[in-house]
Amino acid sequence: MNNINGLSTADLLNKKSSVSQTPNTGEAFADKLKSAMNEVNDLQKDSEKAMSDIATGQVKDLHQAALAIDKAEISMKLMLEVRNKALNAYKEISRTQM
Repeated sequence: MNNINGLSTADLLNKKSSVSQTPNTGEAFADKLKSAMNEVNDLQKDSEKAMSDIATGQVKDLHQAALAIDKAEISMKLMLEVRNKALNAYKEISRTQM
């Protein structure tokens, strides 16, 4: 916390110019989004396996199974909120007149 420095306008402009020169930012965002969706999918698969283990009585650790189910549920809710925000932003942009 002691290493916090103030930013000057020149620092912000330099950072802005370095960000705007980064190529393929859209592709990087798409890759990040795809990897996040794959991670949510993996968590859902783990959750389904944990639920089937509970149903068949093959669960070794009930606490770990419950955590896997909760983690999958929370990640799905987060993904849905991100999707909703992205759709709202798209709708807002499409309504903007140029």
